[in-house]
Amino acid sequence: MAAGSPAFAPMLDSTVEQYRLPGIAMAVVENGEVVFTGTRGERGGAIDADTHFRIASNSKAMTAAVLARLVDRGRVAWDDPVIKHLPQFRMFDPWVTEHMQVRDLLIHNSGLGLGAGDLMLWPEPNQYTRADIIAGLAHLKPVTSFRSGYAYDNLMYVVAGEVAAAAGGKPIDQLLREEVFAPLGMAGCQAPAELTSLAAGGIRCSLRDMTRWMQVLLDPKLAPGWLSDTQRRALWTAHMPMPLGERQRAWDNAHFSAYGYGWRLSDLDGQWKVAHTGTLSGSYSSLAMLPDRKVGVVILIDGEGEDARTVLMQAALKQYTAPEQKQTVASYAAQLRTPVEPRPAWLRGAAHPVSTDHPAATQGVALPTSVPSPPSPPTGLYRDPWLGQARLCPENGRLRFTVDKSPTLRGTVMQLDTRWLVQWDTLGADAEPWLQVEPGSPPALTLRAIDPDIDFSYDFQDLHFTRTGDCP
Repeated sequence: MAAGSPAFAPMLDSTVEQYRLPGIAMAVVENGEVVFTGTRGERGGAIDADTHFRIASNSKAMTAAVLARLVDRGRVAWDDPVIKHLPQFRMFDPWVTEHMQVRDLLIHNSGLGLGAGDLMLWPEPNQYTRADIIAGLAHLKPVTSFRSGYAYDNLMYVVAGEVAAAAGGKPIDQLLREEVFAPLGMAGCQAPAELTSLAAGGIRCSLRDMTRWMQVLLDPKLAPGWLSDTQRRALWTAHMPMPLGERQRAWDNAHFSAYGYGWRLSDLDGQWKVAHTGTLSGSYSSLAMLPDRKVGVVILIDGEGEDARTVLMQAALKQYTAPEQKQTVASYAAQLRTPVEPRPAWLRGAAHPVSTDHPAATQGVALPTSVPSPPSPPTGLYRDPWLGQARLCPENGRLRFTVDKSPTLRGTVMQLDTRWLVQWDTLGADAEPWLQVEPGSPPALTLRAIDPDIDFSYDFQDLHFTRTGDCP
């Protein structure tokens, strides 16, 4: 493809039109040169190349790069036990605690379930600290054996950031600025120290910064000495096999998929692809490179942009790997689009709040409905071993469920037929869980997602609240 090809601007416009995005920025690098930049939309003014976006999980590659720099200096080794640098680190299984290495923190092989413990990170804001996360890991039960398979995990990257801080003698936010942003000329990137999730998904960068990041990754000569060849290879080595999805087979003609240190590795029409995405509450990012072609594409999105980034990235990369297919954003969008199922009737308008004016309100009961009430959830204070204290208490005539350290996890307990659910104040209906009572002494509460396609970071299934006392 010739530099300066006009193909990308129509792709960008088509994506905005297809998905009605409030804001988007895109850049393409080819042979070290920026051949396209485009921005659309507004955020307190027109979006441009210096507008900051939350890059979410594209932060992971930068955390891995900090560790790689420390490996080059001999401050840490990939096969160091984590407890060498963080003696307080504990997993549920003592053997795993002893044997987990620094490299394991980066490749999603811990044995924990998909997104385990993410409720300590999201939704934001919350009051969990990195120390809370390290302490909470000891209470998260594995779902597979250690190193037996891949399950995407954010908490381990928070631990990785703390390993880097211990080995480097500086907080992870400072290390990111000194080891990545400053030496690579990414002056606009921000690493907010207060974000617990920083190392896993908290970095903010502009399109200009992310373009520079791609250029340096594709061409080491642009930053001589920043990282040894050995560590560059380590970042992009396939350390953990990943499942290969049917769409990836069909769209990419892919034959392998694996995770490196902060990167996903695969093949696209016979060409090596290094990529990652990021998703965080209305912010979407995608970065993909074809290293042998020295081609890179980055996309930053405001709004609900999961499908948008998928089709735009696919159309852009196909310009290099299979231009004869003449696939467009619109054609990929049509393939991706599936009929949206309406919310089932039993989930629409049938739930009723638990009225605390009811004569048995002190027991957490019931509501005016012809359907028999389920066993009432006992009011009181509850505690989960890693999420902490929650309350199931009357408030303004309703029964409320709240989590002390997570202000967003607050909602009204509702009856739906013979079950209880929590209707969150600010989170969408797709994040609502069932609330279930486990009888015993003391009684316990569990939460289970209603929507089978819920975002995996709502790991309600990992929670188990035990009653600890009465409501204030």
